[in-house]
Amino acid sequence: MLIHSASQVLTLRGGPQRGRDLGRLEVIPDGAVLIQGETIAAVGPTADLQAAYPHELALSAAERVVMPGFVDPHTHLIWAGDRAAEFELRLQGKPYLEILAEGGGILSTVRCTRAAAQEDLVAQARLRAAAMFRHGTTTAEAKTGYGLELASELAQLEAILALDAEGPLELVPTFLGAHAIPPEYSDDPDGYTDLVCARMLPAVRRWWLEHAPQRPLPFVDAFCETGAFSLDQSRRILEAARQLGFPLKLHADEFDNLGGTRLAVELGACSVDHLIQAGPQDIQALASGDTVAVALPGTPFGLSMAQYAPARQIVEAGGLLAIATDLNPGTAWGESMQFAIALACRYLRLTPAEAIAAATINAAAAIGRAGQIGSLEPGKQADLIILSVSDYRHLGYRFGTNLVQAVIKKGRFRTGPAGTVPEG
Repeated sequence: MLIHSASQVLTLRGGPQRGRDLGRLEVIPDGAVLIQGETIAAVGPTADLQAAYPHELALSAAERVVMPGFVDPHTHLIWAGDRAAEFELRLQGKPYLEILAEGGGILSTVRCTRAAAQEDLVAQARLRAAAMFRHGTTTAEAKTGYGLELASELAQLEAILALDAEGPLELVPTFLGAHAIPPEYSDDPDGYTDLVCARMLPAVRRWWLEHAPQRPLPFVDAFCETGAFSLDQSRRILEAARQLGFPLKLHADEFDNLGGTRLAVELGACSVDHLIQAGPQDIQALASGDTVAVALPGTPFGLSMAQYAPARQIVEAGGLLAIATDLNPGTAWGESMQFAIALACRYLRLTPAEAIAAATINAAAAIGRAGQIGSLEPGKQADLIILSVSDYRHLGYRFGTNLVQAVIKKGRFRTGPAGTVPEG
């Protein structure tokens, strides 16, 4: 299929974008993309590709933007229940960490998720995955972390695999057994850390090799934060995971700076996420390493916080910056990467071009997939979206509406709201 006559084709070719290189969209006016099977075969001006491939099935983009599908590199997709009552408490002035200390927050969702039947867990997550896809996300990371016991954590991994097999949203799994200290270990956080390291991680590895032997091991993540896991506990968990061959991620510096960002860079984590409290030393560490800094602007927005991740400073220092939704039931129930882009433009001080790069090619790097997705280049997976507008700057400029007209996943039109797929 030859998709032609796009007002702008945003290729984002050339790999992840560091520092001031962020925002290099590599726009082709009146552009075209040739898809063969599940793969992009050619990208270029419409006239050139129509002349070179005159017999291909053709589809006009009708002077609209064609670009890579969004990649969401940080979500907590799998959970049961909701925390609407907690939201009301926060509006009344109760701090999140106080709610967590009283058994709310993550622990509230843990109780609901542990109690949910497997089919209900999958059904609830399926609705969120469908909403993400309709809004243009074609690949997303998905974490466990609402079980905090082996059986429930494995059930969440099973749900991720089931939803990924269903498609069309492609999921990259992360094991987050170290999301919080479970109530059974409230007086013994070191004991739970030992359990994660000595029992849960080896069991997850065995389970994965049995149930998904053809796939790479999932990421392992931890929440390095006051009230969750200390810097030392986080180090123990990540080092144990690394010894077992797991790739690494880390939640760090969301409410307090415990040194998690520097730990993630030191251990070669693929990404370190949140970073609201990251300071000059952390920013310098990110600039000197390959760990992707993932900003989650929906989270401080959801918590009504005044402070956001220092994205501008990370970019100016030469770091690799991505953005994500942090889709979760407590602080950021939002499935739209378009809204994350709008927030990034306003509160992270990114331009629309920078935010788009952070939501595509750099987001792909944050899940170790920049070689396969995140840009429109020959040989890459054919994951594209067609917008309903002719100028990419409407992303960021507009919010609260869905600007995605059609989604193409692995070379197939998988969604297009009524009347929105352009006619050939």
